[in-house]
Amino acid sequence: MLALSRKKGESIMIGEDIEITIVDIQADQVKIAINAPRSVPVHRKEIFLQIQQENKAANKISDKSIEKLKGLM
Repeated sequence: MLALSRKKGESIMIGEDIEITIVDIQADQVKIAINAPRSVPVHRKEIFLQIQQENKAANKISDKSIEKLKGLM
């Protein structure tokens, strides 16, 4: 993990096309702005993890479904 210090208004670059800028700092909260191509999904981590869980659940195939598929062959 890379830890960087930035001040309000300063940025970091990820690759050539993702820029993260520190917009505001108040007490224990930092507000950031992310400039990235639309093709790059950007989510808060808790939302990202929820999406992953839902995708895993959607990929599970029940035994009953497998038997139905076998019956079609």
